[in-house]
Amino acid sequence: MELAHFVNVATVCAAEAEGLLEKPRSRRYAVHPYNNERSRKCPKFLEDIRKHPDKFFEYYRMSIASFDELLGALRPLITKQETSFKKPISAKERLTVTLRYLATGNTFTALQYEFHIGRSTIADIVSETCQAIWLALKDTEMPEPTKEEWYQIADTFQEKTDFPNCLGAVDGKHIRCVKPRSSGSKFFNYKKYFSVVLMAVANANLRFISIDVGAYGEEGDSTVFRDSTFGTKLYSGQLNIPAPKCLPGTDSTPQPFVFPGDEAFKIHTNLMRPFPARDIDGRRRIFNYRLSRARRSVECAFGLLANKWRIFHTPILVRPELIDDIVKACCILHNFVRQRDGANYEEGEISPFPDVINTGAAPRDQGTQVRDFFADYFVGIGAVPFQEEYNY
Repeated sequence: MELAHFVNVATVCAAEAEGLLEKPRSRRYAVHPYNNERSRKCPKFLEDIRKHPDKFFEYYRMSIASFDELLGALRPLITKQETSFKKPISAKERLTVTLRYLATGNTFTALQYEFHIGRSTIADIVSETCQAIWLALKDTEMPEPTKEEWYQIADTFQEKTDFPNCLGAVDGKHIRCVKPRSSGSKFFNYKKYFSVVLMAVANANLRFISIDVGAYGEEGDSTVFRDSTFGTKLYSGQLNIPAPKCLPGTDSTPQPFVFPGDEAFKIHTNLMRPFPARDIDGRRRIFNYRLSRARRSVECAFGLLANKWRIFHTPILVRPELIDDIVKACCILHNFVRQRDGANYEEGEISPFPDVINTGAAPRDQGTQVRDFFADYFVGIGAVPFQEEYNY
């Protein structure tokens, strides 16, 4: 019997433990006696860990200053009204529970013993807080760039990757999940497990410009990108990107601003993909290398995301709607923390995300002329000395 069978069985068992595959049972206690310890232990822990900034960062995946700023933004959204029956779980505790869930990937069942909070309550806290994180931060941490900001993004790509007229690297990754009820094979991907797709565009500073999550695992990069909000605006000319501009060192034939992607994407005037491996020559090989240097930005962003928020290292054992909220919260927290604390995390940039593939990504006529112009430029006036090391 194959190992994959045992992995699937283990995933189903974990899902059962999380209450995803069983009907709710009647409670024996309004509040379990074990959870009565929360009011005594949790506040003391939250006070003590602030005395040790290094341990605080390891625990929360952000600095004390960043946590306090985040809590201030979320408090109006996640604070519960006190009643005569019980004192509510504080906003600080709610944020702590959620960040630990995202940072560790532990199940709700495991977290109930850490925080003395019931499993179903933890599930509600994570759901509500993830939604609040996205709502509170999206306009400041992932706004749609203005035309001037697009120019700044392009300048940074030119400086860091030697790729001119580049507005962001695009890629899609599979997020593992347990099979949702009555979903058939929609979430079943080419890697033979269930997933949803995260589509992202990243800048040269490894921050996300745009994300889209929730597409079925069976779908390919090109389809997901086309149907995303970002892709729809790009293809319809509503993204407010700058007009074509001459590449550095040239004074004729302005070229459009582009987004580098991999071979899963369909080529477009503003979306570049590598030349196919068949019949490749030195010129095309150098273009592919230069494209891959620019595209590495989104790969590194995914790596940093997954190694800070280790929820991505195991199947996410919740309903699809909550998966979307979890992924969006992690992506916006990635931008929030990176802006304030930098990368500053001991793990390397190793991503557990498998790439999304596409079976119908044959090049179109539209965009091939743009790619050819860039290819000629990279072996001419736009050449860099080290690129010849990769021309083999």
